[in-house]
Parts: sequence; C-alpha cells; structure tokens
Amino acid sequence: MVNSFRNVVGSRTEAVVVLAGDQGFSDGNFSQVAAGTDQRSAEISITKFGGAGDVGDPEPLGNLPFGWQPRLQGSMGYLTAKNDYHGGLLQGDESKYNTFAIQFGGGARLWFNDHLSIAPTIMGMYGHTENEYTARSAFAQANFAQAQNLGLINWKADTWTVIPAGDVQYLFTWRRTVFTLTSDFTYYHTESFNTSTPNLSINGSSESWKNMIDVDIPLGKELFGHELHTGGFFSRTDFYDDLQTGLNTDHLYEAHGRLVLDFLGKLWKVKWIGLGGSYMWGDNFSAWTVGADVAFKF
Repeated sequence: MVNSFRNVVGSRTEAVVVLAGDQGFSDGNFSQVAAGTDQRSAEISITKFGGAGDVGDPEPLGNLPFGWQPRLQGSMGYLTAKNDYHGGLLQGDESKYNTFAIQFGGGARLWFNDHLSIAPTIMGMYGHTENEYTARSAFAQANFAQAQNLGLINWKADTWTVIPAGDVQYLFTWRRTVFTLTSDFTYYHTESFNTSTPNLSINGSSESWKNMIDVDIPLGKELFGHELHTGGFFSRTDFYDDLQTGLNTDHLYEAHGRLVLDFLGKLWKVKWIGLGGSYMWGDNFSAWTVGADVAFKF
C-alpha cells in the first residue's frame, strides 16, 4: 500500500510540475469533480508566462533539399492546487500543492516546402513542489506521523525534467486567412534531486500528444493604426502514463478565441497584441482562462 501511495505522489508531482512549467499547456483555473476511486475533487490555479517561436526566415541548409530556422521555447509558471476528499478512508482531508517551475530549450524547424515542416526540440525544466496535508479523517489522524515519516504527506521536493519533443506542421493560406495544422508529441522524464525526507523519491515518465488547428483571420479594419485580426485554435491533447494518472484524465480539449492588433514590422519582434480566452475540458475536468494574447516573430 505504501508503494502505491508513493506512486500516486510521484505521478501527481510530475503532473503539477508539467502543468506549471511546460509551455505547451495554458494557464488558467481548473476544476475536477468526483475524480477517481478516492472521491477526490481538485481546484487548480496556474499563472504562467512563456511561449515558443521560430527565429528569422528559413535558410538553405547546405545542399539539402529543405530549409531550416532555429526555434526557441521557454516558460515560467506558478501553480496552486487543493485536493478535497469526499469519501472513503480520507473523507474530510485536504491536500495542497504549491509548485514553481521554469523551462527552457529549443531546436530547429525544418521546411520541406512552403507548407510542410517538422520541429524536433529538447528542453530542460526545474520544479519546486511543496505539499501541505490537513488530516480530518480518523484514518489520517491515526496514521499522520507514519505517513509524514514515509514522505507521503507534508514534503518538499526539487525536480528536474528532460523533455524531448517534435511536431509536424502544415500551413496554408486561403486569400489572407492563414490555417495552421500541428501535431506535437512530447516525452517527459522527471526525477527528484533534493527532498525534505530521504523516504521520498520521484522518478517517472509520461507522454502527451497534442493535435491542433489554428486560424488567423485579418479583418481589414484598423484600430490605432494597426489592422485587427481575429481567430483562435481548437486542440485535443492526449495524456499517457504518469500524466494520465496524476491528472486523472486521458485527454483535454481546448477552444481558444482571440482579437488582436497586428504589430508585425512596427514594434521590435512583436507579431500581435490583444486579448484571448480559452475553455478547456476533459473527463471530470474543466478550466478557463482570459488574458493578454501576445505573439512574437523573431
């Protein structure tokens, strides 16, 4: 049973670190109701800054029949999560996670023609997670000291994650509207290197596969001397292994809309600035976010 709890701790820790720090996931306010056999509900809040972008225009790569351009990716975020137990042995208990994570890396985008490209990348991520457990159930109160000594509750952990990834992208234009289709597979391997107790060790791996269509629509109208664009994206992300276990869902949909001003060629490397919002959902899972929508072209 102890090993089972340790596996749950490890998978949830990897999940919150990835949610907090990985540039491929949106920030926002998440809720999960009646999730799993432990009758656990969760409230998660994520604040994040970061993104990904290709640098410059594609350049020839020697005599090879494709072009290339460098790609940079990075993100920094903070997550707070609260789990409430509504049934079973732990009924009435509460478990809180606070996580800070920072990620950076890059790679290259290889263009086979004006439409089709692939982008292999590798990133590294540091995460710091703290757990605070409030025991109200008779079972947790009777076993509180033992659970704490075993590193199952009230712990701190520093982790590193290596993240190789790759996407396939197809871009096409109809009149002035730009459609971008992307399929992105990402692998995560996470290990702890410093914990508050020697009985806690985190070592896990997981994968995600995100498929997305993005649409950028110039409106032909100007505001403050900049053309208005609208559009957004729709995506489905599938989770495997520790991410699936830690999030207690195997997929997440996201619908995002935006209204932005075109700054391309007028403000440093800024492509557009405006407002955007997303709604995300999965099994027993929903989230929303509203905020600034900023894109760069380096």
